[in-house]
Amino acid sequence: MLYPIRFVVHLFGVEIVTIPLVVLAACSSGNTTAGAASRGDSTKTGAPATGSHDWTRFGWDAGRSSASADSTGIDSSSILGLTRQRVTLDGTVDASPIYLHGVKLNGGTHDVFFVTTTYGKTEAIDANDGTVLWRFTPPGYVSFAGSYQITNSTPVADPSREFIYAASPDGSVRKLAVADGHVVWQTPITLLPSREKIASPLNFDRGHVIAVTGGYVGDAPPYQGHVAILDAASGTLLHVWNSLCSDRAGLITPSSCAQTRSAIWGRSAAVVDTTSGDIFVTTGNALWDGRTFWGDAVIELDPNATTIVANYTPVNTNSLNDSDGDLGSTAPVLLGGGLIAQGGKDASIRLLDRSRFLGAAPHQGNETQVIPTPGSQAMFTAPALWRAPSGTWMFAADGGGTTAWTVSGGRLVSAWQNANAGTSPVVAGGLLYVYDPAGALRVYQPTTGRLITRLSAGSGHWNSPIVVDGKIALPEGSANDHSTSGVLDIFRLP
Repeated sequence: MLYPIRFVVHLFGVEIVTIPLVVLAACSSGNTTAGAASRGDSTKTGAPATGSHDWTRFGWDAGRSSASADSTGIDSSSILGLTRQRVTLDGTVDASPIYLHGVKLNGGTHDVFFVTTTYGKTEAIDANDGTVLWRFTPPGYVSFAGSYQITNSTPVADPSREFIYAASPDGSVRKLAVADGHVVWQTPITLLPSREKIASPLNFDRGHVIAVTGGYVGDAPPYQGHVAILDAASGTLLHVWNSLCSDRAGLITPSSCAQTRSAIWGRSAAVVDTTSGDIFVTTGNALWDGRTFWGDAVIELDPNATTIVANYTPVNTNSLNDSDGDLGSTAPVLLGGGLIAQGGKDASIRLLDRSRFLGAAPHQGNETQVIPTPGSQAMFTAPALWRAPSGTWMFAADGGGTTAWTVSGGRLVSAWQNANAGTSPVVAGGLLYVYDPAGALRVYQPTTGRLITRLSAGSGHWNSPIVVDGKIALPEGSANDHSTSGVLDIFRLP
């Protein structure tokens, strides 16, 4: 039997690992490494067929429905025969992967998962054998690796499929080439990355990269949540909407604003109405005055993030602020027909009718419905919105349960629930996937809640899966462990 020989070359501070039949390219503006990942419970051999679908961002689409319309090749029977591979990474992915099929990379054609680790390394992983094809390391990595300064962001792919956009704890968003990971442009979206965190996944719409900021664990001031709009072609920072001192455009020095906090940090972060292009965000604890300070509020912005189109805050906004009841621990769910579901740390989900909150004038209360979160616990997850032949469904999970609702008569009607904890649910191929951070991926029949199978996985935190082309990709681990290594589970059809 012949064993491949790996050559490790250190060139200008960049470690390049060469393996047979793979052409590697160094990159500028950062450290890119290519090489082989460790293989775990199973390995694939031969040359698998190239896939035919993509999963380009957290939440599947710009509206963050978390419900794929594509066939996955996995059904309630075949899922029982999946095999699992554990791929070792150079960091923890406390977020979600993305996926591009059949892209040109390192001189070949590959199906590729892309992930960003908590300390900003972005890795391209062959979806068919687990090989790490390239790895981008931000220049300041050694200064924050192992520290509190992390990101829980997920990359987003460019529609051309030739680039991805990724965030780093240095406060920058970068455009990386799919082919080899080199930096096309780099743009800071904060003047104080040691206080303003990029916690949420990036989004993309109408030629714009959309990013948001919050604060780190402990809420150490000063920081403000804001929405940043970048030109995808050039990287130019086009507009910034500040949730505190909102009368000031552009990046502001956090200490120059009289108020601090109001983080935008939910898993879905910026949610786009794909018809109008309007951007929906929810802010965290801070002062609300309905004029320039918008703590604990749901905000609809125009596509350029220059104008408030609609806004809402609960009547108990002051007590939410005082009790750390963060409305912004999760993001708006656009149910259709002007209905919006908004969870929060106060263990409530509020159903809002957008028509009641139009305009920049302040709006408080006047909710259509208020219901408990699945386990009556603080909600840190992104619900999934599934438009099925039987109607519109919403699925959500927290630390104490998982619940399904239908949308009927302008209200959320409970369809089923259980006591299984979960992160952000995903619907794909007609199945519902919910990761339990205690260490399991449960798969349900979505309309009945019947458990189809339970796939073993490692423990985690905010991690969530994607399901595409006969594969499930699920990261393990928690950013709060401050580890510089991690694991990506890949479940495949045999």
